[in-house]
Amino acid sequence: MGKARTKILNHRGAEMKVEDIRRVLIIGAGTMGQQIGFQCALHGYDVALYDISPEMLDKAKERIKKFCERSVSSGHMTREQSDETIARIAATNSPLEAARDVDILSESVPEDPELKKKVFSQFNKLCPARTIFTTNTSLLLPSMFAEATGRPERFAALHFHDVRISNVVDIMPHPDTSKQTIDLLHAFARKIGQIAIILHKEHHGYVFNAMLSSLLSAALKLAADDVASIEDIDRAWMGVMHTDSGPFGIMDSIGLKTIWSITDYWANKSDNPQSQANAAFLKKYVDKSLLGEKTRQGFYSYPEPAYRKPGFLDGDDGK
Repeated sequence: MGKARTKILNHRGAEMKVEDIRRVLIIGAGTMGQQIGFQCALHGYDVALYDISPEMLDKAKERIKKFCERSVSSGHMTREQSDETIARIAATNSPLEAARDVDILSESVPEDPELKKKVFSQFNKLCPARTIFTTNTSLLLPSMFAEATGRPERFAALHFHDVRISNVVDIMPHPDTSKQTIDLLHAFARKIGQIAIILHKEHHGYVFNAMLSSLLSAALKLAADDVASIEDIDRAWMGVMHTDSGPFGIMDSIGLKTIWSITDYWANKSDNPQSQANAAFLKKYVDKSLLGEKTRQGFYSYPEPAYRKPGFLDGDDGK
């Protein structure tokens, strides 16, 4: 990072500034794609939401509308802001239309390196030369598919957390990312209301997730080894740290399939018996489709999990 490279030029041929960024392409209309698209549109950017599945796009548009409705009802948005936000998002399953005149691309397809390579290679042929490519991966390193982007100096990870409860993004370069790219992404993140955390180099788990994964791994070990119950492990954390939920409540909110995928990935990479035991513990829930809040059942039952009920810290599991 930081070596002298060809500058990124805007559509007029001048050095690109954050003010030149107007249109954002979101690839993948799942949960994170919806949230990133919403955040960009809310802050005045035109958004192309792309997915190969028309059904997924229809669901995404409905979910974004519902999210706007809840924001209006809670007083976080005005009706006018909601209408303008929705109007700025155009859903399409046409790669050519999605790539038209785009300034920043944000990729949120499944965590498969080969799939990401294929997608980036496809859109490298369609997007303007100035387009900055980013990945929202939470598991993989950008260097794993930087070459496939065809523009490695204009590529980095721009990793969002749940925008409903967080305004932190990680900007993680790979060795060939240019300083101008990092500077533009930092300014763009600020423009869409985010706290930008810039990593100096690639690191698995970024910053927050690296810390969180240690907590979740420790909690899983305690449960997998039958040291204490899930409820008591959460009580210990909540009681000492004065949080609204414990590690198992957090895992339910993230989604147990995601937690299992990450745990299983590293268990296979490290061949660590404890990591394998943690993955096996999670797999029992995944196999039963008990995936957390999204399925209304994970370690707890939703929408009223035991840890939110009065008396939980005193030992009432709500059973």
